[in-house]
Amino acid sequence: MVMKTALLALWLLLSGAAVAAPAPAQVRLVSEQWQAYTEADGTGLAWDVLRQVFEPAGVRVVPQTVPYSRAIGLVRRGEADAWVGSYQNESPDNLYPRWHFDVDHIYALGLAKGPAPTAATIGHYRLAWVRGYDYARYLPSVSDGREVQRREGILPMLEHDRVDFYIDALTEVDYVIGQSDQPQRFRRTHIAELPLYLAFADSDAGRALRDLFDRRMGQLVRSGELKPIFERWQQPYPFTANGQPQ
Repeated sequence: MVMKTALLALWLLLSGAAVAAPAPAQVRLVSEQWQAYTEADGTGLAWDVLRQVFEPAGVRVVPQTVPYSRAIGLVRRGEADAWVGSYQNESPDNLYPRWHFDVDHIYALGLAKGPAPTAATIGHYRLAWVRGYDYARYLPSVSDGREVQRREGILPMLEHDRVDFYIDALTEVDYVIGQSDQPQRFRRTHIAELPLYLAFADSDAGRALRDLFDRRMGQLVRSGELKPIFERWQQPYPFTANGQPQ
């Protein structure tokens, strides 16, 4: 009996050590290139926030820029540790932290002469969004939409009445409007706020990095250390005192 108790204690000790394994020396983060957010040269709000989360804890951030759908694939194949900008539980194959790191301000872009949608009515219209974003899962009134490969073709789709609205985050909607020499012809309408997460690989390293991320985010939100980063990039601060999106 004593031997069995000793063996059980040893097994629990070893199991606990495995669960509490230290995070790797680097975290490989993959993201689509978003202007002033996740630029290919490593600059942008999100990269600054994520470096502040990981690097003071001894984990170097290694960013990589790829299209959104490819970023998901790289993490699933174990070629990256997490992809940036996931919505909550977007992929069942990934590990999700408790904390988000930012909030997506979701807008509908349409012709100024057309109707103004609301969160309740947006699903009644013909919608488009970039392939891989699947807003139908996160906007309650939306059941489907047309997926496009590139944002560069959105304005002609609206102008030629192929879709009623294009759905995307505010920064990307502004990018699309900026392609027009008559921006007054278009109108953007706010329809939702969606928290943004890192989606970690389902692995021992991914689990350790996720747990480190949660610990660090709790510390940083309580201390207010992330506020200057959002102020520097002139973006709204996405946390209340208890860490919920504002």
